[in-house]
Order: sequence, then structure tokens, then C-alpha cells
Amino acid sequence: MNQLKLIFTFSLLLSITLTAQTESDTISKKNFWENKNIIVGYQNGYVFSTNDFLRGRNAQATKLDEYQDFHLKISKQTNGEKLWEQIYNYPEWGFGTYVADFHNPQEIGTPIALFGFLNAPFVRWDKGAFNYELSFGATANWKSFNPITNQYNNAIGAGQSFFIDAGLNLDFELTKNIDLVTGFSLTHFSNGALKIPNSGINSIAPKVSLRYNLYEKPEFIKQTLPKFDPRNELEFSAFVGAKNLVFVDSVSSDIIEQYEGLLYPVFGFTTCFNRQVSRKSKFGLGINFVYNSTVNAEEAAKIATNTNDFDPVVGPLADKIQISIFPSYELVVNRLSLILQPAVYLYRKKTLNQSPAFHQRIGLKYYFDNDIFIGMTLRDYAFHVSDFIEWRVGYRITEK
Repeated sequence: MNQLKLIFTFSLLLSITLTAQTESDTISKKNFWENKNIIVGYQNGYVFSTNDFLRGRNAQATKLDEYQDFHLKISKQTNGEKLWEQIYNYPEWGFGTYVADFHNPQEIGTPIALFGFLNAPFVRWDKGAFNYELSFGATANWKSFNPITNQYNNAIGAGQSFFIDAGLNLDFELTKNIDLVTGFSLTHFSNGALKIPNSGINSIAPKVSLRYNLYEKPEFIKQTLPKFDPRNELEFSAFVGAKNLVFVDSVSSDIIEQYEGLLYPVFGFTTCFNRQVSRKSKFGLGINFVYNSTVNAEEAAKIATNTNDFDPVVGPLADKIQISIFPSYELVVNRLSLILQPAVYLYRKKTLNQSPAFHQRIGLKYYFDNDIFIGMTLRDYAFHVSDFIEWRVGYRITEK
């Protein structure tokens, strides 16, 4: 579990790095709180019944389909000093925290989150805007699965998880310093199969917030945009990951230790050809090669039952190789990109209880300079079940 906590700590630091569009060159010249806002809000909505625990197979024998949260955010309203701010119609970005209540603290806990977010307008008018908002972060304080004390909770297998949130909202100016923000969002909680069981929790909820502007709202700077020429790029990246598997047998007497399971390594590389068609969007086609050491793990468990040895049996290399192909869309925000990649396996060994060939990849990518990037990609299937997380570093070759 110490390894798992280190992974979550690293992911939280990475999410802060990926989300923050820092402005160290100007912050020393201005009051720190200039163009900053404080946002407080409430959300109450519906939890999708995607597993038996949420459908009512729990200690309360009650369907768990409601939740609420209280959130606090600090944001910066951009004013167009940088070109990307004008391109995205002067968005706000920042960091936040919230406390969630799933109305079953004994089995789910009271999750607490830390996240980064971007709130960007589709349309602006004099005293309001219609926006889309994207958030990514880490959540702790779950009551995770325990085979003795919390045996029904197959939704959350660890005390920590990641979450991705996407939504729409409208904001209206109430006074010179206060705005009302109303909307809704979809949220996915998962630990990326770093600890199973991990069926995950998915929700949709309306939300209402009040935004307090610490200073007068900034005047937006309008620059003359240079001509944009579409261009091609070829990127290469390598990644590592891990996947938790649990094998329960009748030999070992320590059921808790058995449910800790083992972390199996996953690694590989990806290449993708992209064409940037606008300042905001890239479309592409890629191929992904994976070495997945969990492929032979179930067979290894059967062989090891009598010896209580859960080390995987080393099989042929070809059995552990998985190859998939995907179309790619990339939303570009300055040095940060949001990646959406529906994918399908071209090659993999057939096994029992195999996940669907069609799967999804969603991730973040951050460029340190024009060509070198780091990122993370969540691979899942059925749009809600996590397979594993790819932690990647890469390089791109761009058409001049």
C-alpha cells in the first residue's frame, strides 16, 4: 500500500503541473490577488448504478444513487496578455477542493478532493457567459474495500482515487463583484486499477456556485492574431504503468494479505501522426504497443495454488504483447492538451473473461518546450471500467 500511496502522490503533483499555466514572469510585477476569484458552491445529483454495490448489494441493502458535494475554488480570470487566452475567449483556470457525501459514510467514506480546472466560454456577453469546464484531480478519504469489514464495496478498492469531471455552465453578473454560476457536470472516480476491486463510481449532477471577484473585472486585451497554417507532426512516447490483481485461494489463512494482491508491470510505446487543423484542435491516427504482464497471471495463480506462490508464470513474449490502433482528437490549451482516443485491439492473446476489443483512452499531456512532453492516459472499457494508467514521456517531430 505504500507503493500505491506514492503513485497517488506523484499523480497529484503531476496533475498540478499539467493543469497550472503558470505566469512567473508577470506575477512579481502585480498584486498576487489581481484578477483572482473565490468560488463556493454546492452540487447534488445522481449516481449511475454501474455495479452491484451501488444497485443495493451493501450493508444498508439500499440503492446508492444520490450524492452531494461542497466545493471551494480559487481561480484566475485571464485577460488576453497571452495569445492562448484570447483564442479561448478569456477563460478562467485555477485549483479547488471539495468534500463529497454519498449518503453511506460507513461503506464509502467522505471523499475529499484536490483538483485543477479550466472554465472556458463558448459565448460571452456583457454580463454573462456560456462555458464548458474540465477538471482533473485526486481524491482521498474513501472507505475502501476490505474482505472482512467492508466486503460489499467493489466500487472503490483503495483509500485514494483519481477523478475526471466535465460539464457546462452559465454565469450571470449579480453585482460588480459577485457572479452566479449554474450548470451540471459528469464525474468519473477510479484508481486506474492500481488496486482492485475498482468498478468505479460515475455521477451526473447540477451545480450552483457564487463567484466573488477580489478586484474589478479586467478589461480584455485584443491582439491581432497571426495567420494560422495547418501543420503535421509525428510523435513518439514511451510509458509505464501497473495493474493490481488479486487471487484468493484456500491455502493461505491471511485473507487480508491475499486481497492486497500484486502490482503487475505494464509498459510500452505509442506513435501517433497528428494534423493540427486550428489553434485549438488536432486530429490524428496512432498505434499503441503494450507489454501486459497480467495476461498469464490467472494461469499462474492456478498453478501456484498448492504452493501459495502468486508470482506469474513467465510465458511466451508474444502472449503478453497487445497492439491497438486509434483515431485521436487533441484539445490544445497553450502547453496543455486533453486527449480523446477511442481504440480497438488489432492483436492480443485470447483469454477467459477478456475485456472488450473496443476501449477508450483519455489523457492529459504537457509540453515543457516545443517538442518534449509528459503525460498520463487512462485506458478503460465500457466507458466506466478502468484497465490501467499509462505514465508517459515523449517527443514530437513537427513540420516546419
